[in-house]
Amino acid sequence: MSHNIPLVIGIAGGSGSGKTTVAQEILNRVGADKIAYLQHDSYYKDLTGLPPILRRDVNFDHPYSLETELLIKHVESLRDLQPVEVPIYDFSTDSRTGKTFTVAPRGVIIVEGVLIFVEPELRKLFDVKIFVDADADVRFIRRLRRDISERGRTTESVIKQYEATVRPMHLEFVEPSKRYADVIIPEGGHNKAALDMVVARIETLLQ
Repeated sequence: MSHNIPLVIGIAGGSGSGKTTVAQEILNRVGADKIAYLQHDSYYKDLTGLPPILRRDVNFDHPYSLETELLIKHVESLRDLQPVEVPIYDFSTDSRTGKTFTVAPRGVIIVEGVLIFVEPELRKLFDVKIFVDADADVRFIRRLRRDISERGRTTESVIKQYEATVRPMHLEFVEPSKRYADVIIPEGGHNKAALDMVVARIETLLQ
């Protein structure tokens, strides 16, 4: 790998597995000034024009709910050392705000998301693929807390979505994508030994 080409790291795992914690730990330890950070959640399709009655039936845990093509373009642009404008998504209204934020190219690109190893065209862009693993009950509890505190959801709506789409889509798409990982980190950001090895490897590749 040429030292002029950014290192692209994919961090996948089930909802609530600790992917963001792992990504933040890498950002803190390697240095945020060296990393361009993209989250697949920013690329949910805009449902503004969809009637509320139809919006309720959208499966947000299926790959089709995300505009992965745009994420692929953004990763390619960052690899070409070009900045990108990432959409800002409002989870309380299931729509894009119309605003964006700029991500500048860096020596490392981290892409984090539940379904990023499912898409072959996106997967082939990753130099390092990390899968963050956690037990199903732990993942559900974390998702419940996050969706209530950060996304304006009710307990009942989180449970209903988990049973209807989150769990089935995890079994159909997320769990099978684990086989593409170079590294599997059990217990997410709490696994200090695994994080030490990952960070050391990233720093070695940067050097």
